[in-house]
Amino acid sequence: MNITVINGTEKHGVTYRLKEMFLTEFRDKANITEYYLPKDCPSFCTGCLSCTLKDESTCKDAEYIGRIDKSLLEADLIVMTSPSYVFHATGAMKAFLDHFAYRWIPHRPAPEMFRKRVVIITQCLGSGAKSTAKDIKHSLSWWGISKIGIFTGALMSDIVWEKLSRRKQAELTGKIQKLSRKFAHIDYTKPAHTHLITKFKFFFCRMMQKSIHKSDPEYLDGKYWAEQKWLDSGRPWK
Repeated sequence: MNITVINGTEKHGVTYRLKEMFLTEFRDKANITEYYLPKDCPSFCTGCLSCTLKDESTCKDAEYIGRIDKSLLEADLIVMTSPSYVFHATGAMKAFLDHFAYRWIPHRPAPEMFRKRVVIITQCLGSGAKSTAKDIKHSLSWWGISKIGIFTGALMSDIVWEKLSRRKQAELTGKIQKLSRKFAHIDYTKPAHTHLITKFKFFFCRMMQKSIHKSDPEYLDGKYWAEQKWLDSGRPWK
């Protein structure tokens, strides 16, 4: 089993600790590859559109993106972590997600993504963890991923684990362990179920790509969809 972890910060704080707790169930049975942002994806997307109009290999940051993309495609389980920064994911996580615009369903989604499972781990002082998870989930759903588990931890007294009350530590620990056990007992030889809303997005984009491909057979996205046989009877979840 392969697990790829995208850490939205290099800081080893509460989010890091929660992620380590989650991975405990998998340590003895999985190959775990971790990336830390921004170290492993240090540059911002500049919006040049090269990845969508030409090819992802032409991105100025292809050295970083290609390596992570390969790891994501090979993963049976993807874990995304980010503390809440002003009610949203970290800037490094946002920059990372921007780089994968070409993987959105309207462009060139990877068929593997429709079968994958993801866990998002977020926490914050007070409120904001849910909106942070929503940030990440929104992009992943447009990658074609349907099965997304979410952990949100609300800290009420401090942002340092050792300063939290024993009651709060026990609450967070119990919650993350429950999620870990749930995902540890999944049969990863079977693909995740693709939700109806994901299929709706796919079919809407299919109509768009079919029209574009008819008028411009050389357009990159349309050619990709044709090669995948998605403009005919092929579907990424089969």
